[in-house]
Amino acid sequence: MILKLRQRMARDESGFTLVELLVVMLILGLLAAIAIPAFFNQRNKAKDASAKEAARTAETAIETFATDNGGAYTNATVAGLQNIESTLNGANLSVPTHTATTYKVTVTSTTGNTFSIARNANGTTVLSCTPANTDGCPASTATTAPDGDWGNG
Repeated sequence: MILKLRQRMARDESGFTLVELLVVMLILGLLAAIAIPAFFNQRNKAKDASAKEAARTAETAIETFATDNGGAYTNATVAGLQNIESTLNGANLSVPTHTATTYKVTVTSTTGNTFSIARNANGTTVLSCTPANTDGCPASTATTAPDGDWGNG
């Protein structure tokens, strides 16, 4: 009896067929094709979030600069803002425009997107980014502005 059982077990094939293995490989390939681009997009969004954080920090630094200089933003420089807030040293920061009552700070992400905070003369701020609708720069809801608006999200 045991001999017959051993003979029967020896004849039975165990394992997967080539077709079954190919189907599994195909399914894994499809899942990887979907997951990998989504992963890289999340990485770019994280890099853009870091640039947004640096822009907010630059906004605080330039407001601190104005407090120390009689409420005016006139002589603000990147080096001056970095002196106020050392975490801006690694940011690709620029202060392209500023007057006594207005300013604009811009940070460029490693993805190439730029994030800006502009203060108007009436005290309101506008948060914009370019190019719109890419990575961490959402499309603007305003019909007059071509840039993205990251202030609402």
